Amino acid sequence: MAAFHPTEYGISKERGFLSPFDPDKVSLDPLLAPVVEAAMALPKTILTGALRRHIETLPCLDLGDFCASASLAERRLAMVHYSFLVQAYIWGEPEPPKHLPQCLAVPIWQLGQSIGQPPLLTYSCYVLDNWARIDADGPIDLSNIHMLQPFLGGQDEAWFVLIHVAIEARAGAMLAEIPALLQACRDQDSATLESGLAAMSAVWDDMNAIFDRMPERCDPYIYFHRVRPWIHGWKDNPALSGGLIYEGVEETGGKPQVFRGQTGSQSSIVPSMDAFLAIDHAGDPLRTYLDELHIYRPPEHRQFIDDIRANSILRPYVQSAGSPYLTALYNECVNNLTRFRTRHLEYAASYINKQSKGGAGNTADVGTGGTPFMKYLKKHRDEAAAHML
Repeated sequence: MAAFHPTEYGISKERGFLSPFDPDKVSLDPLLAPVVEAAMALPKTILTGALRRHIETLPCLDLGDFCASASLAERRLAMVHYSFLVQAYIWGEPEPPKHLPQCLAVPIWQLGQSIGQPPLLTYSCYVLDNWARIDADGPIDLSNIHMLQPFLGGQDEAWFVLIHVAIEARAGAMLAEIPALLQACRDQDSATLESGLAAMSAVWDDMNAIFDRMPERCDPYIYFHRVRPWIHGWKDNPALSGGLIYEGVEETGGKPQVFRGQTGSQSSIVPSMDAFLAIDHAGDPLRTYLDELHIYRPPEHRQFIDDIRANSILRPYVQSAGSPYLTALYNECVNNLTRFRTRHLEYAASYINKQSKGGAGNTADVGTGGTPFMKYLKKHRDEAAAHML
C-alpha cells in the first residue's frame, strides 16, 4: 500500500471521491449538444406529461468513436446527462415502459462500458460528477456549490444532492491519509498513527454536522414525492419486476436487464472506512447486497477499497500496541462511523419509511437500491458498533 498514492485512485484531500475535474468546465463534443439540451430541459419537459414523446426525438448516436477518443471527464459528464434522461424516460409517466428506446439505450450502454459502470443513474452520476462551484476559486462546501443536472429542479432536490457533495468533499481529508496511516502501522510509528486518527475524528465531526443540515432545505414529503421517484432502478423493483429491454444493444440479445437504483450506499466513504477499520459484515443476503453495489462505483474507487481491505493492519496493530490512548482513538473512529450510520437510519425513517404510499416503483418499504433498507441499515450499524476494542 505504501507505493500507492491517493491520486492514483482519483482521490484528493480537497475533493475526496468527487470528480477530480470540475464538471462545469468540461466541454462536450458538439455531437452531444441535442442530448445535453434535452437533459437540461427536463424540468420543463417532465411537466408536460408527455416526456417520452419529447425524448424519443433525440438522434440515435453511436458513441463508439467518442468513447475511444474522449477523456474520462468527458465520458463521465456525458454519462450524467444520458443517465438523467434514462431515469426520466422510465419514471416520467404513470406507468414505466418495458423498453428503453435505442436513442438512449445504445449510447448509455456504450458509455457505461467505457467508464466501467452500469448503464443507468449511479451515485457517481447523481452526486460525484454533478456539482459546480459558484466561485471557481472558493471551497467545495455548501456555501459555494450548486447542482448541475436536475430532474425537476428546485431547492429540495438540489439540497439533497449538495449535502452529499459537501460530505464527499470533507471526507477527502480523512480518506487521503489512509495509505500513510497504514504505512505508520507497518513502521510501528504510533505517534503518526495517533495524530492521524485524532484528525479523522475531527473530519467525522464535520461530516456529521453537514449531514445534520439535511432538513434545512430538503423536506421529507417533498423528497419522497418529488426527488426520490427519479432515482430508482429496475432490480427488485415491483414496478419493473421483469427488468428493462435496452433496444438495439446487441450484447443483451434482446433480453431484459436488471440494475439497482442510485443509493447513498454506493458512496465509497463508508466502505473505505469499513476496510480501514477491518469492520466485517456477516455473510448473508445483506452482505451479498453490499458486495453487489461495488460494481456501481467508479473502478478506481473500487480498487481503493479493495487495496485497503487487503492491506489494512490497523486493527491488529492497535490490539498489539497495548496503548489505551491508541485504542481509544480507534474506538472513536468506529463510534463516529456508527454515528454516521445511525443518522442515515434516522433519515431513512423520516424521509421514506414514514411517508405515505408513493407512485409506481416508489414504495416506502423498498429502498432505491431495491432492498428492505430499514432492516439493512440497522444491521450494518450494529455490526460496526460491535467492532469496538
